[in-house]
Amino acid sequence: MTETTEIQIRPMRTADVPRMARLMEPLVERRILLGKDLVELYGAVPEFLVATVDDDRVIGYGAVHVMWDQLGEVRTLGVSDEYLGRGVGRRLLQALEDRARQLGLTQLFCLTFETEFFGRNGFEEMSENASLVAADVYAELLRSNDEGVAEFLNLARVKPNTLGNTRMLKRL
Repeated sequence: MTETTEIQIRPMRTADVPRMARLMEPLVERRILLGKDLVELYGAVPEFLVATVDDDRVIGYGAVHVMWDQLGEVRTLGVSDEYLGRGVGRRLLQALEDRARQLGLTQLFCLTFETEFFGRNGFEEMSENASLVAADVYAELLRSNDEGVAEFLNLARVKPNTLGNTRMLKRL
């Protein structure tokens, strides 16, 4: 990479999905990210932003998923090994936070092994018994089939899937 390379953050396009899936593979193998089928990735294209360089090559990705009225989740945030430590993840996260604000969200949840990264960016670890939503909202969220919602609620049924990740939250 030359010093003149400029990193751009933009909405994801369907053509970006295969490249993103290839970038995800090492993180899935190291159990840092949960694997996703291509059909899931294509269905989530509107939630994703990507970081690109030069010839519009994807080097990073991340999504913001609306969970409820003012609550969203940062999902599937990753950066190519070649670009780690260059601020790409931070820029993607800032862009996702901006997107969350545009959607009317005031809180962002994440489930992560990268607690230092998210901590430096204003996320705080959630306690095991954290109750961040009213009882009526909790009851509605229980109806969701979304595993991210189940993780947020800290439901026992998802415990085998958490891989030891930490639940974190940021107020926007």
